[in-house]
Order: sequence, then structure tokens, then C-alpha cells
Amino acid sequence: MIYFLKALSKQKEKLEAKIKRERIIIGALPTLSVEILEIAREHGRVTVNDAVKATQASRNTIKDHMRTLHNNGLVERHGAGRGTWYSLA
Repeated sequence: MIYFLKALSKQKEKLEAKIKRERIIIGALPTLSVEILEIAREHGRVTVNDAVKATQASRNTIKDHMRTLHNNGLVERHGAGRGTWYSLA
């Protein structure tokens, strides 16, 4: 029983650290980038078209934010061209 409680406590500490890091990262991001990350979190993946529909931002603006999120390691890109989709890193 003690082993289980210690393991649970360690998991809780890891989760708290992850949440703290995520809040720092999200706090430094533009609002549109945060919205894109939320879409990816809710649906498991996001395309440029999904983000355009959800945010009403221009396609080129979304592409720029996606590129920045990918370069910062916050999302992973899958596919190429029109079939490209992104997931949380």
C-alpha cells in the first residue's frame, strides 16, 4: 500500500511540474496560438482549415502561427501539402 501511495505521489509531482511549465509557455504565446493549441487538445489534431473555421483568422496568419508552434516544439507536423495536420507535441 505504501509503495502505491509513493508512486501516486510522484505522479502528482510530475503532473504539477508539467502544468506549471505549460502555464509559463502558454502565458508567453499570442492568443491565436493558444486557441490553436486548445483546438488540438480538444480534438487530438488540428488542420489549418480547422483553425481558420474555429478562429475566423486568415489562412496565412494561421499558417504563420502553426509554423511558429512547430518550430518551438509545441506541435508536431504530420503529412505534407493539403493533407498536413498537427498534433500536440
